[in-house]
Amino acid sequence: MQLETQKPHYTPEEYLELEEKAEYKSEYRDGEIVPMTGGTTNHNQIAGNFYANLKFSLKGQNYRVYIGDVRLWIPKYRQHTYPDVMLIQGQPVYTGTSTTTVMNPLLIAEVLSKSTQNYDQGNKFLYYRSIPEFKEYILIDQYQYHVMHYLKIDDGKWIFDEIEGEFAILSFETIDFQIVLTELYEQVNFAESDED
Repeated sequence: MQLETQKPHYTPEEYLELEEKAEYKSEYRDGEIVPMTGGTTNHNQIAGNFYANLKFSLKGQNYRVYIGDVRLWIPKYRQHTYPDVMLIQGQPVYTGTSTTTVMNPLLIAEVLSKSTQNYDQGNKFLYYRSIPEFKEYILIDQYQYHVMHYLKIDDGKWIFDEIEGEFAILSFETIDFQIVLTELYEQVNFAESDED
């Protein structure tokens, strides 16, 4: 007879306490703590390019742009996650007493990898859609010039657009910003993107 090993179940508070002391980041998925995989240099380059262009374009406006290390709490699904890039309009809404976890992004961008793309396009997007302020979702392929853009329209429905090719332009609806894919993918070497 084989004994089943049961995964430990953590409260959000236990997770936050462990995360404060941890040497690497983990996500919290309704009681389960899931270690995050390390990113490639291409992943980091794309996220950094998107963040830098967005931050510069919105300079002096009432937006906050965060990259990688700011945690997002999604209460409906009891999820703590670290989006690659988040944009908040106005002031961040924090959960708890610290300034490490926000709840109100307007826009989220994720750089896809082979190990995370199904989750980012599936359940993670489902969780993100429960955030009332959330209106634009950008999924950036790190292996080719390809971006998936989801936009929430007035009746609460989401519309989808694909942007492909190095000279294509990714335009946003909720903010005054656009970026040519050559700028988004600046210094990315597709030949090096075998995996993360």
